Amino acid sequence: MTSAGTDVRGRPAAPPGPPKRSSGASVTSRALILALVAGLLLLTLAVPVRSWFAQRAEIAGLRADVEAARERVAALEVQKERWDDPAFVAAEARRRLHFVLPGEIGFVTLGSEESILADSAESTPDAPWYSTMWGALQQADDNAPASSK
Repeated sequence: MTSAGTDVRGRPAAPPGPPKRSSGASVTSRALILALVAGLLLLTLAVPVRSWFAQRAEIAGLRADVEAARERVAALEVQKERWDDPAFVAAEARRRLHFVLPGEIGFVTLGSEESILADSAESTPDAPWYSTMWGALQQADDNAPASSK
C-alpha cells in the first residue's frame, strides 16, 4: 500500500500544482456564452423595435392624412366663399340650369358636349391617328340624316 505522500514505487510524490487549463476550450465556451447572451438580447429587443418602427410609419401616414384633410377644408372654404357671391350663383345657374334673364332667348345644342366627352373617353391617347380619324368618320356617318329617294 502507498501512503499519502508517496507514489506507487515508494518515491515521494510531486507537490500538486495549479490545475491545468486548456486555453482553447475556455475561449470557445466564453465565446459561446457571449454569443448566446447577445442572441437573447437581440431576440428580446426585436419585437419592441419592430413595433416602434411600425408606429412611426403609422404616425407619418396619419400626419399626411391630416395635412390632406386640411387642404381639402381650405379648398371647401374657398368654394363656400365663391358661393356667397350673388354673381357667381347667377353664373352657375345660367351654366348648369340654363337659366335666362327676361328678354333673352335661350338655346341648347344637343349632343355637343356630352358626345365629345363620351368619344374622348372611348379613344385612347396611344391610338394611332388613322384609327381616330376612322372613328370620327364613322360617327359622322352614323349622325348623318337619311337621304330620301
